[in-house]
Amino acid sequence: MRVWIDLTNSPHVLVLRPVIEVLRSRGAEVRVTARDFAQTVALCERHGIDAEVIGRHRGGRLAAKGLGLVDRSTALARWARRNGRFDLALGHGSNDVTVAAAFLRIPRSTMFDYEWATVQHTVNCRLGNAVVVPDAIPPQRLDRYGARTKIRAYAGLKEEYYLADLTPDAAVLDELGLDPALPLAVVRTPPAVALYHRFENDVFAAALHRLREQGQVVVLPRTPEQRADLARFGGVIVPERAIDAPSLIAFADLVVSAGGTMNREAVALGTPVYTTFEGRLGAVDERLIAEGRLRRLSSAEELELTRAPDRAPGALSPDRVTRDPAVLVDLLCSPLR
Repeated sequence: MRVWIDLTNSPHVLVLRPVIEVLRSRGAEVRVTARDFAQTVALCERHGIDAEVIGRHRGGRLAAKGLGLVDRSTALARWARRNGRFDLALGHGSNDVTVAAAFLRIPRSTMFDYEWATVQHTVNCRLGNAVVVPDAIPPQRLDRYGARTKIRAYAGLKEEYYLADLTPDAAVLDELGLDPALPLAVVRTPPAVALYHRFENDVFAAALHRLREQGQVVVLPRTPEQRADLARFGGVIVPERAIDAPSLIAFADLVVSAGGTMNREAVALGTPVYTTFEGRLGAVDERLIAEGRLRRLSSAEELELTRAPDRAPGALSPDRVTRDPAVLVDLLCSPLR
């Protein structure tokens, strides 16, 4: 079996790494393409994923995204034709690979865990053969995208699958010059280029100011523009290259993120976490907030960065849930059955 996997954003490298490993352990030939955006390419290199880099992010405007979809899907289709027939194509929210695979009549699966990205899901769900999502998302929320008969639901969080084999590595602390005896916060910037998050986040900025006064703060930007803004802000550590973020989260005392993936990584690893996301909450976050595993930050004054006395640095929570990535592989491969 020949499988084509496309990676379009940094988190997708981590999500699909164990999927690639399981597929190859089953004897599949796996080829990977990647978009030059954020830390996607650098993370592929860090995790030993040999990816063909095709295309780049075109910016946050709808027209630019549309042009990017056409251009990159066309480029992917050309690449796929040059590389022989594939039995399956898949990605985590990659419209590009879905469009290209549909054009080439390759069976295709898509994954996502946030249901309100309307433009993205309309393309993926209507053209895809299988839609792999967490069981927290009510199926009726996906009806508008034409996904009802294609849904393949999995239990829990995707992070519980791809972090199942994580052993936190203290090397990340040395790499960033961090003192393990001092409180540590990890912060992720808002997804400023995303269509579903188009506004300034005052709570986020205030949180960054407060945390900077209480301990060590590592900020993980998404774009070069955010990196430049943080350099002017000062007083925080901004990694120069892709790092072992899951290990960093495991060593952290607090995580504050305006996105989604890092929040759920913290939940999966047992690190206290606040969300500053100001868009429409998805079902996964709704469930985590209801269960008290994720807290919504309404004021920076809520944040207290202290070293937890009963938790050794890097020690994972005894309540941590791990799940077998082979479950996701089986769902993604369902169009072949």
